[in-house]
Amino acid sequence: MAQTYRPIDEMTFKEASVELEQIVRSLESGDLELEDSLERYSRGVELLKSLRERLAGAEQKVRVLLDATDESAPTTDTASAPSTAYLSE
Repeated sequence: MAQTYRPIDEMTFKEASVELEQIVRSLESGDLELEDSLERYSRGVELLKSLRERLAGAEQKVRVLLDATDESAPTTDTASAPSTAYLSE
């Protein structure tokens, strides 16, 4: 029984991960016919690949943003600051 699936590139990250979770549960149940199991396994592999690619892309964007933030942050050089030792006297 061939099932029609929504194109993965049209799904949000959450939608794809929910579908993958449902596929895993159905495969773990052991109630599927061999053909259905293979079809769902294949779909799960496609979903997992897409999710990993999206996650890697998001991680790269975060790294770029963090690098940009770090470069523009003012550097504090405490070596040139005046001594505050006299404050405790």
